[in-house]
Amino acid sequence: MTRLAHCYADAMLLPVTPAPPPAALVLASGSAGRLRVLRDAGIEPRVVVSGVDETTEPGLDTAAVVAVLAERKAAEVAGRCPGALVLGCDSLLELDRATFGKPASAEQAAGMWRRLSGREATLFTGQCLIAADGRRVREVARAAVRFGTPSEAELAAYVASGEPMSLAGAFSIEGRGAPFVEGIDGNPGTVMGLSLPLLRRMLAGIGVAITDLWHKPAG
Repeated sequence: MTRLAHCYADAMLLPVTPAPPPAALVLASGSAGRLRVLRDAGIEPRVVVSGVDETTEPGLDTAAVVAVLAERKAAEVAGRCPGALVLGCDSLLELDRATFGKPASAEQAAGMWRRLSGREATLFTGQCLIAADGRRVREVARAAVRFGTPSEAELAAYVASGEPMSLAGAFSIEGRGAPFVEGIDGNPGTVMGLSLPLLRRMLAGIGVAITDLWHKPAG
């Protein structure tokens, strides 16, 4: 047997090192929209809802509020999931320096839409990433949202659907609310509660490639 053949035979007997499993991400949010954004990007996170108090000290602007709450959510879940990579998020809509979170009632949802109708508002999404070694990265994404002018009948039907009750600003750019949003300036994921370009940069800041989070199907 030639030397080349011996080398080839030896190589065939070497154990195959399996590829390392993808990094695991814990999403500290029960938002279906955020989960969908991640899944559509090939990431299958473990969901752990924080349940933290969402009140903040007075005087903070909208960007500061979403940043504080995103970090609070991430920190609470990281405390329950030691060694995990945890992502916390929070979103608020701002118009005329007033902030809009999830409506507390159907009447409030309708009132929000009457104020937003025909206007442009800014959606702020805070994101906090806590690494397995405790390092933290906190950033805020923003996008401008141009609202349409739904009729009172359309507005009543939309509120009655129940969809706006779980959404910051009582709206979404997908689902039943999509026909009533004329356009956005910024990343669409920001409006859905999670900016993927921002997440990629945050991950890079702690030495993790977003491709390391991609779910690899079995087989």
